[in-house]
Amino acid sequence: MTKNSDANIIDVRNLVYKYPRTDTPAVKGVSFSIGRGEIFGLLGPSGAGKSTIQKVLTHQFRKLGGGDVTVLGKRIENWGPAYYEKIGVGFELPNHFLRLTGLENLRFFASLYASPTRDPVELLDIVGLGNAANTRVSDYSKGMMMRLNFVRALLHDPELLFFDEPTSGLDPVNARIVKQIIRDLQSAGKTIVLTTHNMLDVEELCGRCGFMIRGEMATLDTVSNLKAKFGERSLSVSYFDAARAIRTELFPLDGLALNDGFQSIIKSREINTIHSQEATLDQVFVKVTGVDLSVDEPVAQ
Repeated sequence: MTKNSDANIIDVRNLVYKYPRTDTPAVKGVSFSIGRGEIFGLLGPSGAGKSTIQKVLTHQFRKLGGGDVTVLGKRIENWGPAYYEKIGVGFELPNHFLRLTGLENLRFFASLYASPTRDPVELLDIVGLGNAANTRVSDYSKGMMMRLNFVRALLHDPELLFFDEPTSGLDPVNARIVKQIIRDLQSAGKTIVLTTHNMLDVEELCGRCGFMIRGEMATLDTVSNLKAKFGERSLSVSYFDAARAIRTELFPLDGLALNDGFQSIIKSREINTIHSQEATLDQVFVKVTGVDLSVDEPVAQ
């Protein structure tokens, strides 16, 4: 949690939510907070409870099963229609009017807001859809639909944004553009909640992230702390020996400056690579949740 609660855009305290006609809560006493101007990652395997939390935060449920949720200074259940003037939501699965053009879609959704909206043409341009503005969305590729979906969340210039898999279906160039827009939004003071299975996106964008598993928040910390916590405190040194063959040795980080073997290699050998053995976020995900996203199956604990 962030230290200064007054600076938090979102405060969740002991949240419980159980769907009707189910015995087990989908969310079991979860607590966390998100500070103003933060990009926060909400992660977990399918069924972990992250989508339920996202629905709570986007005010899709009228009542909570327990706990308190405060967003933008007001308890979530006390917000009315004005809430949707303040938040933007980019769902994983685009839902557009296929017979309308991209520009017509944005103009229609802009008409639903009481607050001033951004120029739809400008938004289409920043995600490379300017030339397709007058093309029917039915003729868009999946990547084009995802980009249209993304900028639709920006129409009314909200201060709080929720993105679900924002780079799904995008080629590397357009994924990079979307991620830069997210960084720019943060620089402009926006707060962003990112739900994704793409660990690279989380590493590049998020300051902190929380891992959900079986309805509970298994761990929450900065990305750098999580990678260090679940990695090894060692350094891998790859170097050329006298025969020009590549050798690799591991050295503990503790006492590294006084390690004679490390010092000998550094002083006498041509170094090929040096890497700390911190975990990747994918490895953290596996260790925390027991699910390997590369195979989408539980792994042995």
